[in-house]
Amino acid sequence: MTARAEKAGLSTLVRLCLFYSSIYLSSGVSLPYIGTFLRSRGMSGGEIGLILAAPLLLRPFTGPALAVWADGFTLRRTPMVLLLIGAGLGYAGLLLGANLWWFMLVWFVGQTLLSTVSPLIDVIALRRARTENFNYGIPRGTGSTAFIAANLAMGVILTFAAPTIIAIWIAAACFIGAVAAALAVPPERVHADGAKPARAERWKGLGELVRDRTFVLAVVTAGLVQGSHAFYYGFSAILWRKQGISEPMIGVLWGVGVATEVGFMWFLEPLRRRWGPERFLVLGAAAAVIRWTAYAFAPPLWALFPLQMLHALTFAASFLASLRLIEKLAPPANASAAQAINSALSSGLTLGVATLASGPLFDAFGRYGYVSTAFMALLGLGGAVLLTRRAKSNANPPISPANAGVQVEPMNDASLAEP
Repeated sequence: MTARAEKAGLSTLVRLCLFYSSIYLSSGVSLPYIGTFLRSRGMSGGEIGLILAAPLLLRPFTGPALAVWADGFTLRRTPMVLLLIGAGLGYAGLLLGANLWWFMLVWFVGQTLLSTVSPLIDVIALRRARTENFNYGIPRGTGSTAFIAANLAMGVILTFAAPTIIAIWIAAACFIGAVAAALAVPPERVHADGAKPARAERWKGLGELVRDRTFVLAVVTAGLVQGSHAFYYGFSAILWRKQGISEPMIGVLWGVGVATEVGFMWFLEPLRRRWGPERFLVLGAAAAVIRWTAYAFAPPLWALFPLQMLHALTFAASFLASLRLIEKLAPPANASAAQAINSALSSGLTLGVATLASGPLFDAFGRYGYVSTAFMALLGLGGAVLLTRRAKSNANPPISPANAGVQVEPMNDASLAEP
């Protein structure tokens, strides 16, 4: 616990809630409104797409590299402070230029550095939740609540302020996050013995992760389920407007989805512990197949509400399952790199490629573009089922002369559950 936080009597849970809120104040504005800012600076739709896609497509390389770099520090919070300062400077650079290549550069810097913070803080939050007996979904869900609040606040601000305020807000939120990282994040050691392994050893650990077939299967499976949201993120509002649904009602539909996500994270974590991450990943993938298939047939407004509530499963359940599964499969020394690889694929490469493909699919097939993302989710469902079978196999190994009479502790989510 940091000295100032100790004096203030803040629990780990409260401090993590404060930090998650600080970083989602930035993404709550950057994700919905950066297109508006870039449009005001003369960028075309194609140029905006190129600017936004660049950090996503390169995240499989930048994410693990930055995670290996972060593992070279003594405390996990130190690189988070530096990353958030760098991200703030990158976003502030949006105010200094007005051409495609400059915007691509500074957006790449800001978005790449900010996106690396989430897997780093997740490592701390997951371990503290386990050892201090609280629900990880509470601080993470609080971050989602801050995302909604920032989104709504910027919507109001833009009714009387110029789009320049978007870049100012994003940069300022990153600097606030850096302060929160320094003062609120627990001083968790990267390595329990305090020793800092050589860079070659850290890269070796990364190589061991990518050679682990079960780990790779888990990362790819989570990436397919999370990436299947791409068409929804990009074109749901357009398609709903074509159905005659008003802008305010579209906002309500999105709000229902995020609200159920937050509620799931806050209140249904005990169910996840009982079922285990593999089964939750199956649940999230199956819900995604149902949800995207239904959207391809333009369901009426009344049906959209229960379908939007499936966001709690398609996003929240699969997201929480992937974090717990990756934590279980990766050794503690490689925890940051493991979560970074997971984040790089699920919210980086897979989502980036699916986003690029969504535009042509929408132009060619309209609402039937959802069929492609339903197929992605179906592939994810197959991977989740395979992971479940492997978990059962590990929990009940065959009896052989080598292990006869030896009691084997099951490898399931109980090993990760809070005491």
